[in-house]
Amino acid sequence: MFPINFSRWVEENRHLLQPPVNNKCVFAGKDFFVMAIGGPNDRTDYHINETEEWFYQVKGDMVLKIVDESTTPATFKDIPIAEGEMFLLPGRVPHSPQRFADTVGIVIERVRSTTEGSVPDILRWYCKSCHAVVYEESFFCIDVQTQLKEIIGRWHASDKVCSSCGTSN
Repeated sequence: MFPINFSRWVEENRHLLQPPVNNKCVFAGKDFFVMAIGGPNDRTDYHINETEEWFYQVKGDMVLKIVDESTTPATFKDIPIAEGEMFLLPGRVPHSPQRFADTVGIVIERVRSTTEGSVPDILRWYCKSCHAVVYEESFFCIDVQTQLKEIIGRWHASDKVCSSCGTSN
């Protein structure tokens, strides 16, 4: 257990912060894991997990797109997070981090349980026209760095046509 110089770590590892997800685990503990995430990214998915996520924007600005499911119909909102700002996202809120070129952020998430009765994470895509769910996959989050890329790859290989309105997404 040693502290790291995060600025130096980013300089040495920026090549690892590449699309589609742009993340690299910096620390993995028993209860939490810490990721460095760079921009730009090219994500249209919304991630849903049971636990809170803490966002800190180290360099540049980002937008966290969320779906407020407490309204009927659900409301799509943008939460800007400027350089130097932090935000704690409640659990179970669909969210899509939008990172711009030459940005770096830190995200801290709780390690998920894979025991019986655990709730899986979800990656979900909404129709760009009517906001119906077009595609979704549930998964037990063990290695976010590889699992998200695999699911995003399956999304790209799918037909992406909305069954509600016929829009090609």
